[in-house]
Formats: sequence, C-alpha cells, structure tokens
Amino acid sequence: MTAGAASLGKLGFAKGQVIQEFGYDDDVDDEVRFAIEEVVGSELEDEDFNEGADGVLIWYRDGDEDLGDLLVDGLTNLFDQGFVVLMTPKAGRDGHVEPSEVEEAASTAGLQTGGAVNVSAVWTANRLMPPKGSRR
Repeated sequence: MTAGAASLGKLGFAKGQVIQEFGYDDDVDDEVRFAIEEVVGSELEDEDFNEGADGVLIWYRDGDEDLGDLLVDGLTNLFDQGFVVLMTPKAGRDGHVEPSEVEEAASTAGLQTGGAVNVSAVWTANRLMPPKGSRR
C-alpha cells in the first residue's frame, strides 16, 4: 500500500504547504515522501530549515532520541495552526513504538493525537496537533 492523496489529505497535507522533515534515514518510505511532495507541490525541507513551516513530518523509531524532545524540536518553526505527522514503524516491525509512548510524548510537547492513518506497508502515520481551543 502506498500513500494516496486522500490519506495524505486526512493527515493535513495540501497544495502550497511548506513541510519540514525530521528523522530521515535510509529506512524511510520514499513512496510516502514523494507522495507528500506531489501533494504539497515542493520538496520536503530538512532539519536545518529555519523558516516557517505549515507542517512537520517526523520519522521515529524505538531507540531514536527522546520522542518528546524531538516533537518539541519539530514545533520550533511551525506556524500557528500547523500540524505534525509522526511516522512510526507498524507493530511487529523493528523500531515499533507503542501508542502509549506516542501519547505520552505528544502530551509532553503540548500536543494531542488525532488518530493513525495507514499510508505504508511498514509505517503508521499519526497526526498530532495542539488541543482544540489552545494557542501555542
């Protein structure tokens, strides 16, 4: 299964957005990355990007740096009303992250989970956002 425009739309990706990417490595799903680039109409920005972003794409595996810290780093350049998509390996895959760990880290970063979306055979996408009615 590869990411379709409908799945990516559920996650918040749309034409004209600037998306910053964290956690890129050789195990990421390039089909998902390319599909996001196609939807937004531009290449993903890397971790060194220091201008504003509409959304953040984070690839995270169990054993990577602290997830809460990584989420906070991802929020640094995020515009108000921006969103975070956290990609984690599916259950049974190397690097799988328990949903409770995702929820705890999201809460620590001042975010809440908006549900998981199946976009890849290996990775699960989780939309994270500020609680409704809150302002960062």
